[in-house]
Order: sequence, then structure tokens, then C-alpha cells
Amino acid sequence: MAATLPNDPRTSGRAWLVWSVGVLAYAIAVFQRSSLGVAGPQAQQRFGLTAATLSLLAVAQLATYAALQVPAGVLLDRFGSRRMITTGALVMAAGQFGLATAHGGAAAVGARLLVGAGDAITFISVLRLVPAWFAPRQVPMVTQVTAILGQVGQIVAAFPLLALLGRVGWTRSFTTAAALGVLAAVLVAVVLRDAPLGAVVASQSLSLGEVRRRLGHTWREPGTRIGLWTHFVTQFSGNTFALLWGYPFLTHGEGLRPVTAGLLLTLLVLAGMVVGPALGQLAARWPMRRSALVFLIVGSSAVAWAVVLAWPGRSPLPVLVVLVLVLASNGPGSMIGFDFARSFNPRSRLGSASGIVNVGGFVATLLTMLGVGVVLDLVSGNRPGPSLGAYKAAFAVQYVLWAIGLAAVIGNRRILRRRLRDDDGVIIEPLHRAVARRLRSMAP
Repeated sequence: MAATLPNDPRTSGRAWLVWSVGVLAYAIAVFQRSSLGVAGPQAQQRFGLTAATLSLLAVAQLATYAALQVPAGVLLDRFGSRRMITTGALVMAAGQFGLATAHGGAAAVGARLLVGAGDAITFISVLRLVPAWFAPRQVPMVTQVTAILGQVGQIVAAFPLLALLGRVGWTRSFTTAAALGVLAAVLVAVVLRDAPLGAVVASQSLSLGEVRRRLGHTWREPGTRIGLWTHFVTQFSGNTFALLWGYPFLTHGEGLRPVTAGLLLTLLVLAGMVVGPALGQLAARWPMRRSALVFLIVGSSAVAWAVVLAWPGRSPLPVLVVLVLVLASNGPGSMIGFDFARSFNPRSRLGSASGIVNVGGFVATLLTMLGVGVVLDLVSGNRPGPSLGAYKAAFAVQYVLWAIGLAAVIGNRRILRRRLRDDDGVIIEPLHRAVARRLRSMAP
């Protein structure tokens, strides 16, 4: 769906109202997505789950999210943001209510599948509103702010939901979460519109064959593939920590009080809000050096985890704070993947390219979540709760995913740079030479 207005700039009070409702719906979606992360121990008790089985709840949710990304993009082109966001909010509300009333593991998995399905169609639908309602020069910054403000939902999951669970219990807490989803659906249906009044809106109703051809062209574009693997390698560590295993690791493994653990998860989100715009500015200023930012994010995450995993016994709080601050770059860093896709795909394929890119980080996240759960069970054996050593062994599986992702980023970067050289005559010199040349030019 593309909107063309007779007069730009498009920004008005109505635009900000529509955008605000969209961001609120996205923040509630992030809250629904993240709610299991702080409720993991209660979920194990309520449903009698092992660590590996608990991870299946999150894996089922994220697998559904990842699998529906490309179909969601096709549906978005057909039905528009308003219908898609409303549907997503109601589906997530049904999932949370199902989780509130579930008493067995199978019912809980089904409920999280619904949450993943509703979540899958929300973010890209909210992003689609931005170019329809704002002037082109405003779109990059409004997009960044959209992603940042949406993470407020993770703060609500990290602290208020934790307090609510302790005060009113499982059923009432997740029923409240379901009610938030219904509220979001009502607000979107009443306030949100796909485009301003007077805009010319063109919907795309493509045949199945045309959809397949577009996806094939999009996948063969190395800019799409490096975007996918960038999303894969940067996002999963922070996501795994925030969505499922960070809270149990901090409380059961590192021995922190629940309030302290909740504050660290809140810090993860707040720090990401600061890091995001900075990374966006760097990527915009040096577009040919975006892969260097990817390597910096992955390298710092791997080093920070190495310090925590190698620390004898429990890590001091300052060390854990540094880990959280480093992981705060993971979510914003994954947005570089979308930037690659936008740079090397025509406008007509941006929806499918974004859908493909968005699969990467969530596939990596669900593989890591499942791997951590499996290793925890293997190391812990029949003991009632995982030890700190078991958590450290489990989190070491991240290095396998980092190695795979980095190899893929490097390989696709080589292909992309070769094409830029052969087709466009663009030669990208090594980073150390570019830095040295820049320093020489700045010398008096």
C-alpha cells in the first residue's frame, strides 16, 4: 500500500496522534512478547516444566513470529496497517487469556503460538504508517523513535508485571495482559488510519506466482542476505537475555534479588534507547562501514559474556551492569540489517526484503533459547534447580551462533563488495587505511 499526498510536508497533529496510537499498540505487543521472560520460574511451577520444556514456550512463540514475517508482509500490502494491527492485538489478547487459564504445558504452548502470531504482524504494520504520514526527511528518525519507544513494553514486563505476579498471581496478571491487548485493538480501530484524508492509496493484490518471483529476486540480492545475517548475529544474545533466560540467570544463578534483576532488565531497555539513535547516525554517516559496526557489536558482546562466564563464582554487580550495557546495543544493532535491505533493493521489494531480514534475529534467538534450556537440563541432571555453573555452560552456546553468523556476514560482504567494484566501480578500502587517510587529512 503506497500513499501519495498532494501536498507535503505531511506532518500534522493528526499524524502524531495516529503514530502515537501505533506506537502504543507496538509497545503493548512487546510487553506481550516479553511477559514470559519474568514469569519463567512461575511458569515452571504452574505447568511442571523442565528448563528445556520452558524454553519451548518461548521457542514456539518466536518460531511462529519468524515463520509469519514474509506472509505478514504480503497481507500488509493487501489489507493495510489498521486492520493488521487490530487483528494482531486481538490475537495476542486471546493468547494471553489462554495462558492465564491454562493448566497444562500443551495449552500454554498453544497460547504462546497465538502471542507469536499476533506479534508477527504488528511491528512491520506500525512501521508502514511512518512514510504514509510523515515527510520523507522525517522518516528515518521517526522510524528509529518508533522502535525505541516500543521497547517501553519490555520495561513494563520487566518490573510492573513482576510486581503484579507477586501480588495477584498468575491468572489475574495474564488476564490483565489480555485486557491491554483488547484496549490496543479498540484504540487502533477508532483512531488509526492507513493514510491521511485525500491520499491516493494503491493496494497490491499479487498472484501467488508473482509473490514467489519477487521473493526469489529479493533473496538473490546479496544486500538482503547480509541484512538477514546481520540481524541474525547481532540480536539473539540480548533477546535471549531479555525474553527468557536473563531473569532466571540473574536471580537463581547470580543470586540477585528479584528487584535488582528487574532493574537490570529495565536498564537494558533504557540503554538501548540511547544507543539506537547513535548507531543510526553512525550508519547514516558511514554507510560503507556498517559491517564494521556489526563486528564491533558482536565482538563487545562476546567479550562481555566471556568475562561473566569466566568469573570465578558469582560476578560482582558492576560486571553484570557492564554486560547489560553491552547487550543494550544488540537490538539497535540489528536494525542495521534493515538498512542493508533498503540500500540494495528497489522500493517495490522493500516489504519482502524487510520480512526476510526480520527472520534472522528471531531464528537465532529461538535456537539460542532452546540450546540454553537443553544444556541446563543436561548439566543439572535431576537436581531441582540449575546451578551457576550450569547457567554458565548453557550461555556458552552463544559462541556457536556468533561464529555461524559472522562467517555468513563476512561471506556476503565479500560478494556485495565484489559486485560494487565490478558494476559500479566502487572500491572500499580496508578500514585501517581509511582511518589513517582521514587522520592525515585532519592533520594541520
